[in-house]
Parts: sequence; C-alpha cells; structure tokens
Amino acid sequence: MTDTHRTQTPEPARDTANAMDQALDWLIVMGSPSAEQTRQFHDWLAADPLHAEAFAKAQAIWDGPLVTQCAQSLAAQPPKVSVLSRLRPHWKPLATAAVLILGLFSFSNLPMRLQADHLTVVGERQRLQLEDGSKVLLNTNSAFSSTINDQQRVARLYQGEAFFEVQANRGQALEIDAGPVKASVRDTAFAVRYLDGVAQVRVQRGDVDLRATRDDARVRLSAGESIRIGPNGFDRPAKLDAATDLAWVQGRLVFENCPLSQVLAELRRYYPGWIINNNEQLADVAVTGNYRLDQPLDVVRSLAHITSARLQEFPALVILN
Repeated sequence: MTDTHRTQTPEPARDTANAMDQALDWLIVMGSPSAEQTRQFHDWLAADPLHAEAFAKAQAIWDGPLVTQCAQSLAAQPPKVSVLSRLRPHWKPLATAAVLILGLFSFSNLPMRLQADHLTVVGERQRLQLEDGSKVLLNTNSAFSSTINDQQRVARLYQGEAFFEVQANRGQALEIDAGPVKASVRDTAFAVRYLDGVAQVRVQRGDVDLRATRDDARVRLSAGESIRIGPNGFDRPAKLDAATDLAWVQGRLVFENCPLSQVLAELRRYYPGWIINNNEQLADVAVTGNYRLDQPLDVVRSLAHITSARLQEFPALVILN
C-alpha cells in the first residue's frame, strides 16, 4: 500500500472479501500512521459500511488469542529474526482465511431464516398477533413462524427472543419449539430466549409445561420462575427478576452489578455494527443502570464516561480503549 494509492479517494469495496483485504492493509498502516494517513483512513471508513465491519473483524482477529498464541510460540523459538518479521508475511492470509471462515457462520442460518414467517433485524422489535388472538413481541435479530388452525396450534422460535401473551383456549394448548426445549401453554405470559444452542424460559403469568428435546425430561414452571435449558438438559429453576430479565419488553436494558463484559455482550445484540473492548481491565467493572435498548451507542458512550475509557467511534464501529 503506497502513499500514492493513499492520496486517491477511497472507493467502496466491491464485496466483503475485497473490503477485508483493504482492512488488513489499513491495520498495518494504522499501527503508526501519519496525520494524512489517519485522515485517509477515516475517509475509507466512511466510504462504505463494509469497510468499518471488515476493519472491526480484522482488528478483533489481530488482537485475539489465536494471534497472541502464534506470536508467543514464535517468540519461544531461537530469535534469528524478530517475531514481528516472522509473523508479518503470514498473518494477513491467515487472518483473511479466519475472517472468511467466521463469516460463514453469519450465513449458516440462511435456510432457517427462509423458513421463518417473521424476522427482525438487529435493533428491531416486532409485534405480532397470531390467528388465535395470542400476542407475540419479537426482540432483536429473531426468526419466528407459526401454524394455527383447527388441527394444530404450533409456533417455532428459530433464534432470538420472544415474549408471548397466550389467550385462554379450551382446545389444544399452544406448542412452542425453541431448540432444546418445547413449551406447552394456555392462558399465560412468558418469554423464551434461544441463542447459541441454549434456551431460557421466563414466566411472568400462569404456568408453562416444558419438555427437553434431548431426553424428554419435563418441568413445569409457574409465575415468577425462570429456567435455562442447554445441551445437557434442564438447569435448576431460578427466581425470575422481571424488572431486569424482562426489561426488554418495555424497551429497556437494566443491569444490576453486572460485569461490563456481559453488558457489552448484550448491547452487541442491539447495535447494528461492532462494539470492541480493547481494555481487558474494564471487563470486570460492575455496571448498574437502566437504559433505552433502542440507543445502544448512547449506552456505550455512557459506559465509556463512567469507566474513564477512551472511546473511538467510526461508522458502524465503536472501540473502547
């Protein structure tokens, strides 16, 4: 990447792979940039949303444990040349391959999303009314379908989170499938969260009969109870903290002495971009607060202020240092 190339106006990347290639070049340049290179980097970020996403992925990989382990391994060898000079010829193709492999996961759920009747994008919530009068609130980045007729009342949460207000019905119970668990409900209000192979059921009103798909184990939850269902089946039921656990239904995010790392993980579900924490000392800082979930960037700004962290903002990318 020459200075001559850098004086040209950045052009939008033709595709994700091209954006990733440019991002990896910029990552090297921004290790020790001149004022002009910094300006050109910001121009490049602003030229296409793909650029910010690609740069965030590149930086996350470069700062991640795998690259660190490789560097440590190289450092343990006889130092004929520097670790950086050993790593530099190889890290770009390896990082590119890793990013492309990681990128496959964002498309691996495409068949599932094609089956869904209703989808929400990151940061969106959607209200539905089913054919039997039951109401559903879909949370961010969720996929859902239902079939309700004279023969069956079934719904499926393919991913994400949903809050159900199920009408009383003398006929069949409403059956809801969410990965490792199936719920059977009548005249109740409860939430189901299904992410990364783990489901969480939280009951606000009424009773919910649960069956684990793994081993057919069964649990009945009552109002004020919550339970986690993972690959190994049911955990023990726990007490529901509706003010915190169901705050999203009211459009809020509530944290009580929660580690910043967990807070950021939750905010990433609502932010249509990348939130990166480069300061490991911040990870365990306890956070207590009540925030609007439709303003995740403002929440990150507030967290940076109260933790005295330095915040860098780019299009679709924020970095805590």
